[in-house]
Amino acid sequence: MKITLNRINDDYLFECTNSLGNKILLDNTSQSEGTKGVSPMETILMAVAGCSGIDMVSILKKQRQEITGFKAEVEGERIEVDEAKPFKTIMVKFFVDGNIDPKKAERAAALSFEKYCSVSKTMEPNVTVNYEVFVNGEKVGE
Repeated sequence: MKITLNRINDDYLFECTNSLGNKILLDNTSQSEGTKGVSPMETILMAVAGCSGIDMVSILKKQRQEITGFKAEVEGERIEVDEAKPFKTIMVKFFVDGNIDPKKAERAAALSFEKYCSVSKTMEPNVTVNYEVFVNGEKVGE
């Protein structure tokens, strides 16, 4: 796996390209004017959502669940460590719609974070990832 990063303006805007030619823009979002990309820390939250989302959809499809909508919201809490501000905790909320067994949706999320999601596994044990699952607007579990 390899990406390239190229600076594309006189400030902090970078274009990242993967081996297939797909691109994202990174920028210094602490600058108030003209940001055109996402911050590197936001890409981590996006990666958690994408990785676990792929897992959940894959598991639910294998279980023949009918997914008509899927969304995730991710929030990260950061702490100061020397001059850096890494994530301490990440909360992922999954919103799944369709003809779906709530227990299967909850189990799919658990499997993702316990077994399959390489992104969240990469951050262990330094970052705690928590999650909640909502099926057709109703919170599952607890």
